[in-house]
Amino acid sequence: MTGSERYSRQVILPGLGAAGQEKLAAARVLVVGAGGLGCPALQYLAAAGVGMLGIVDGDVVTESNLNRQLLYSAASIGRAKAPEAAAALKTLNPGPVYQPHRLYLGNRDALAIIPDYDVVIDATDNFETRYLLNDACVLLDKPLVYGSISRFEGQVSVFNQDKQSANYRDIFPVPPARETILNCAESGVLGVLPGIIGTMQAAEAIKLVTGIGRTLSNRLVTFNLLRQEWIELALTPRPGTPDLIPAGAEAFMAYNYRENGTSCEPEYTDVGPEAFDELLASPGAVVIDVREHGEHPRITQFPHVAIPMSEIVEKAAAYRHRTIVLFCHAGIRSAEAAAFFPRGNKVYHLKGGIVKWLRYHQRRVSH
Repeated sequence: MTGSERYSRQVILPGLGAAGQEKLAAARVLVVGAGGLGCPALQYLAAAGVGMLGIVDGDVVTESNLNRQLLYSAASIGRAKAPEAAAALKTLNPGPVYQPHRLYLGNRDALAIIPDYDVVIDATDNFETRYLLNDACVLLDKPLVYGSISRFEGQVSVFNQDKQSANYRDIFPVPPARETILNCAESGVLGVLPGIIGTMQAAEAIKLVTGIGRTLSNRLVTFNLLRQEWIELALTPRPGTPDLIPAGAEAFMAYNYRENGTSCEPEYTDVGPEAFDELLASPGAVVIDVREHGEHPRITQFPHVAIPMSEIVEKAAAYRHRTIVLFCHAGIRSAEAAAFFPRGNKVYHLKGGIVKWLRYHQRRVSH
């Protein structure tokens, strides 16, 4: 298989070669979620010749999936995603083994399935499964390729590659409250975005398997589709993170991810334009713009500090027992930045971003 014409263009790559292709052929990669992220990841891993691909998904194909989940067609509507994806991949490349797992991943399933694979890809769309998957990979010592999307932004990272690697809880120690979470049905998604993020996840899995290049371990990349902008954050393991993860298989089995995945209070408070104005007048409040240098619109209406997302991990720790007020362009990055400030701060973020605040004041002037 490794010497076939099918893989000839990648076998000639410096650093990959026939040895790298052999590693791909021997690799077993588990993709959890066969939706917007999982479909492109599966397609490119299958095309690259990964020897076995596990596909975990308990859902069925709906018409609303078809703008971004390109393994499926109109004829797939109503069919289970996992076996449908396996069948489509078989036509793309009949060489690999495709193992569909038609289920929603639970604690018992995770401990039973994950040990059979070398690399796990998180292509899920809910916090319950994301935290479960992260904790299971830490317990089982499996590298986890993370990807997520929200509206026009996506993220990619590699967790748990080795003992010095950060994991998902090092960025987001606890889940947000249910009422703060938007899914694709509520927030929308442009089909090309999961295609970009999913193929990046496939690339990270290939690097993990073959050893080529530098993975995104201890790095989080955020991509903004509207601005074609990439931001990279450096990650470091937090001392308290191991205490948040079940200590063994028995504790993991007893952990209720459904309850703990939706009931935790957020570490920040959403505020609208009116409340934001009140905070601007609050003595001692530190107002921080987390946009990158040079982004527009420029804000001169109130004093603030500029700490771009690319620097927030390093600089947030300096703020303790303060009132922190964060804003960005549309409110996505400021919500993410809130997780990096130490506990003990009162952290607020401008929901809808500075664009919404400017429109609010423009309407007030016009009236």
